[in-house]
Amino acid sequence: MPGRLLLSMRKFVAPEFVFGRGALRLAGRQAAGLGVRRALLVADPGLSLFGWPQMVEQSLAEAGVATERFEALSSNPRDYEVMDGAAAFADCVCDAIVAVGGGSAMDCAKAIGIVSANKRHILSFEGVDNIERPGPPLLCVPTTAGTGAEVSQFAIITDTTRQRKVVIASKTLIPDAALIDPDVTVTMPPDLTAHTGLDALTHAVEAYVSNAQGPVTDLFALEAVRLIAANLPRAIAEPADIEARGAMLLASLYAGMAFSNAILGAVHAMAHSLGGLLDLPHGLCNAILLDHVVAYNYDAAPSRFDTLGRCLGATLDADAPADVRKTAVIETLQAFKRSVGVNQGLLELGLTREVFGDLARRALDDPCLLTNPKKPSQADLEAIYESASQPLA
Repeated sequence: MPGRLLLSMRKFVAPEFVFGRGALRLAGRQAAGLGVRRALLVADPGLSLFGWPQMVEQSLAEAGVATERFEALSSNPRDYEVMDGAAAFADCVCDAIVAVGGGSAMDCAKAIGIVSANKRHILSFEGVDNIERPGPPLLCVPTTAGTGAEVSQFAIITDTTRQRKVVIASKTLIPDAALIDPDVTVTMPPDLTAHTGLDALTHAVEAYVSNAQGPVTDLFALEAVRLIAANLPRAIAEPADIEARGAMLLASLYAGMAFSNAILGAVHAMAHSLGGLLDLPHGLCNAILLDHVVAYNYDAAPSRFDTLGRCLGATLDADAPADVRKTAVIETLQAFKRSVGVNQGLLELGLTREVFGDLARRALDDPCLLTNPKKPSQADLEAIYESASQPLA
């Protein structure tokens, strides 16, 4: 088995990145190295209160790079927002994009780039490898620890007409460079820290059990889980603990590289369905669904889920029956969720059971299901939504 695994053909893609305190201040140097003269700075609205976009703009200005700021985007970026951003890019005669923010800003920036390069509506790129020309140079400065968008080949955009999230996947979406600075994450409130941290955990878990996993993605996924287990509760309890913040940002980076290459699974397919229909926070949707999808998937990869459970602190006897090990893994995962303050059920988010069928149908069309370790039916997905409907006991 080890020989076959190591000989199995896999590819791995990742951008250049700079990790560490003060990385944000290298924006100007990085952009100048890419030959940038005028950049559209795509920033999450509200970040200016903390000064992060202004600091990036200052660094760019010192390197002779002019900027125009675009902040008209939502937490789940919408198709028309992308098109407005592309119009702003053209009007300002920009030659590059700099994203400052969480996954929403980075996904929006990626989408603006490919629209600008290809002169097509953003929804026409839905699916895998549907981008003919890569976008302009893209530099990402993540301000949350969880999405991994700064190193991934994905962009998730909301189709407002169909009320669904579309997945766009292509190696042309991988940023040219990322500046990953733990200092900018200390302003994250506790709930956002928890939700994005569990988002990173979901990335790592799904990448590790994906049917496209390999030895390199396994390496990153497991280390991400270990870092999250040890540091997410600390980052929530002590927001200024820069070591915990840095460890979470590193975990997000590792999980991002894992899922960008091994892809994801049913948690993300179902969360995309929820977010598209009801505009719910992506990280929270993943967090609520994660243990329920693990329960469904466990028998497809029991040894892998056991390994993940041990990384989270589960004590497992390898000779114990599978159902005993499964229960221990799920209980450990649920205990970890409770420890960071996440115990909601879907009904608390405003859902009703009447929408579960529609949500399941939408999730079945999501490309993330292609790499789930089991192939679910619509009835399976409806049952998972039902099991996640109530809060944890």
